[in-house]
Amino acid sequence: QVQLVESGGGLVPAGGSLRLSCAASGGTFNMPFMGWFRQAPGKVREFVAYIIGKSDRTFYAASVKGRFTISRDNAKNTVYLQMNNLTPEDTAVYYCAADSNPLSWSSGSVDYWGQGTQVTVSS
Repeated sequence: QVQLVESGGGLVPAGGSLRLSCAASGGTFNMPFMGWFRQAPGKVREFVAYIIGKSDRTFYAASVKGRFTISRDNAKNTVYLQMNNLTPEDTAVYYCAADSNPLSWSSGSVDYWGQGTQVTVSS
C-alpha cells in the first residue's frame, strides 16, 4: 500500500526552525518527484518544494527560497524539509506529496499525498 507519513510539525516562534520528515513506503519513494505543499487557513493549497530523485535537483516556491531546504535520504526512504527563519505567514498544514509527472506540481494534481502535519509560527 502506498503511504506517505509526515512528522515534525509543531509550534515555533518567528525566526525559529523546524524540520519536517516524510517517510515513504509502498513504492512511493521511487517516484521521480517528491516534495511538499502547504495549506494555510482559508487559502488554497500551494506548492512549496520538490526534489528529483535521480539528480537531487530541487525546486522551490519563491516565498520559501533561501529559507527552506528539501533533501532526501534514500537509505531511509525519507524526504525532509528544513525550514529556517520561519514567519507567521508560514503557518499552514504541510503535506508530503509524490508524483511521476513534473507538470502535476504546478497544478497541485499529484498522485499521492500524506495526511499533513501542522506548522504554527507565533509572532
